[in-house]
Amino acid sequence: MGTILRTFMGCTAILFGTTCMGAVKYIPENMKVELSLKVPGNNAVNYKLHPNKLENSYFDYAWYSDNKLPITVFHKVEERDSCIRLTVQLIAAQDVYFNYRQLLSTGYCHDNCQFYMPGFWYRRNLRSPKEAPSFHTSDSWIVSEDRLSAPLTGIYCEKKQQFMTVCRLDKFVNNALATHREGEIILSDKTSLGHTGFENKSGVATLSFGFPYREAPKSYIRKLTLAPAVTAYQHLKKGETILLTWQITEGEAKEYSDFVRHTWEYCYDTYSPEPLDTSYSIEYMKQTLSQFFVSSLVDKYPLVYNSGIHLRTDACTSNGQAEVGFIGRVLLNAFNAWEYGWQCNREDLKANSTKIFDSYLKNGFTEAGFFKESVNFDRNFEDPVHSIRRQSEGLYAIFHFLAYEKERGRKHPEWEQRLRKMLDMFLQLQNADGSFPRKFRDDFSIVDKSGGSTPSATLPLVMGYKYFKDKRYLDSAKRTADYLEKELISKADYFSSTLDANCEDKEASLYAATATYYLSLVTKGEEHKHYADLTKQASYFALSWYYLWDVPFAPGQMLGDIGLKTRGWGNVSVENNHIDVFVFEFADVLRWLSNQYKESRFSNFAEVISTSMRQLLPYEGHMCGVAKVGYYPEVVQHACWDYGKNGKGYYNDIFAPGWTVASLWELFTPGRAERFMEK
Repeated sequence: MGTILRTFMGCTAILFGTTCMGAVKYIPENMKVELSLKVPGNNAVNYKLHPNKLENSYFDYAWYSDNKLPITVFHKVEERDSCIRLTVQLIAAQDVYFNYRQLLSTGYCHDNCQFYMPGFWYRRNLRSPKEAPSFHTSDSWIVSEDRLSAPLTGIYCEKKQQFMTVCRLDKFVNNALATHREGEIILSDKTSLGHTGFENKSGVATLSFGFPYREAPKSYIRKLTLAPAVTAYQHLKKGETILLTWQITEGEAKEYSDFVRHTWEYCYDTYSPEPLDTSYSIEYMKQTLSQFFVSSLVDKYPLVYNSGIHLRTDACTSNGQAEVGFIGRVLLNAFNAWEYGWQCNREDLKANSTKIFDSYLKNGFTEAGFFKESVNFDRNFEDPVHSIRRQSEGLYAIFHFLAYEKERGRKHPEWEQRLRKMLDMFLQLQNADGSFPRKFRDDFSIVDKSGGSTPSATLPLVMGYKYFKDKRYLDSAKRTADYLEKELISKADYFSSTLDANCEDKEASLYAATATYYLSLVTKGEEHKHYADLTKQASYFALSWYYLWDVPFAPGQMLGDIGLKTRGWGNVSVENNHIDVFVFEFADVLRWLSNQYKESRFSNFAEVISTSMRQLLPYEGHMCGVAKVGYYPEVVQHACWDYGKNGKGYYNDIFAPGWTVASLWELFTPGRAERFMEK
């Protein structure tokens, strides 16, 4: 395939930091344009189109087929210093069902390239298994725009240190239901969703984009389940016109991380997400969420806990499953309820939290001294495999509890002894390269040696250093940062932090950014600056998972009917293609970075996150599809993907409000880490 855009040899580039934007040219003879038309009940027919230059016309080119077609295609081209604004007009001469696509060659050798579709595709998705979208299955992928945190595809040539991106600029207001999810489908109404992606065409990396949506060579319908390709056809009535707009850029970046940074800033500036004008104050959010602390309490087993995992959305009935961290966050919820109970003089919350803390101190540790991190009393089963992430999250919660108590003159020496012992065992677990195994057993034998969860351990190690004044823990934390810098951040390879997937995920980059943020808070001078720089670099990857635009829903899809705006919500991972409210301390990191680097995008977007994540608060008359007040939903299915049930516009039938409540509570309690480090 040929090129539409190339930087001519004689063009002069202007350097802006590490980004060099070249002069962009439109060369219609080298652009591939295709129109696919479908008559219901018949296979679609694809037509290649050819350009014709127009004179004295609003549009610059008309595109025709060798056959007479019922649709006329026009292009308007606005060339700028760093981009092309391409407006496409389709006019129907008769009623017709269509799918329009165009291919743009980058001129880069496909084998020399890494790829980027924000919130879905990073490099070649090689951390993901063949059952999910990745190069293991194909080196060419086209997806519906709603899968992406910005409707953009970028291709980065490592050899040339150059990139090209294409993004869609239209208003995204409509979506339509489809009766099928594969093959050639006719939409029930108008949609705003197009498609975007990349293809290997004769060894050349090529941007592929069009309207309405397509997915190829596979569609991704649920976790680790690829399905046949899909092409959607929209009805265009006789005399009806549709306008579509894309923007194409070229530039230079010294490495993939720099490419992601530049592209996120470009997307942020392009889509300009604004905070939502939500009527729920932080005080009201906490008051409502606190009902979860009361309703979910289970106190009939040796461990007392808030039941917050594997609940049905239509009942929210408590069960026998207690999980210290990850999706349960029992101890963090207990601390949040404890702190809030004292602030609001809620004796019920204080009493419940006391029961939880006392039960875990008495019955919540294994023989070796680790947390019993996942216990199922319904099945009389205790998971013998530990995770560095859950253990770390338990430590994190108890450190906040102890610091809060110490500040008020209350001491808990038994808890302190437990935490010291756990941190000392962490030192034994740590590998020579600074990493921690992802999963292990009570006897320290390794189950999963992957280092992707390492940054979760950094937080309690730094907290342990501050609380106990023990430099060994700080040294250990610094060694984790050495590993993060070498294996994750410098390689732009953030993986397997979430415990129910093995792939590229948001939480690995978010935890990496938070880990180096913690180290920045306790160091000075050049060391402080170094950790701050790492925080900034990792944060761009975490930010890239968060939506900068509002995905449209079809009438009848609950999330759209109740008005959900997706801006500020983060996609989860390549395997788990839904959005959620996982943020915890990340908004604090963004605000801190904003001050450190005088970068207003960070703090502005933190406010977008804060306001947007209030939308699905369940309260009487506004239950948002869950059964109990304060049980904030989790698996928010915003694209044609489901976790097992219900699909776009709904939740999975099973959810885990334990972590959603904890995440939102931290979001609405800013400055915790900085206050802890100041003590």
